[in-house]
Amino acid sequence: MKKIVVSTLLILICVLGTIELSAQCAMCKAVLETNMQSGEEAVGKGINDGIIYIMFVPYLLLGAVGYFLYKHHMKTKNTVLD
Repeated sequence: MKKIVVSTLLILICVLGTIELSAQCAMCKAVLETNMQSGEEAVGKGINDGIIYIMFVPYLLLGAVGYFLYKHHMKTKNTVLD
């Protein structure tokens, strides 16, 4: 029962936390539009690189957690068989 309550609260915090983050896209778009109108293209490339970096970090963390969970699972599986 405690796991269900904790996981529900975690999901709720994640869902409610993304509401504020959605507003950032309009701000980035406005900055890019004003820079493109003034002829600056380097800022747009920097923002695109930042977006790729931000997208890469969660996948890297998820992969690391998955690796350690797999390693822990295999370790416990081998101790049960011995």
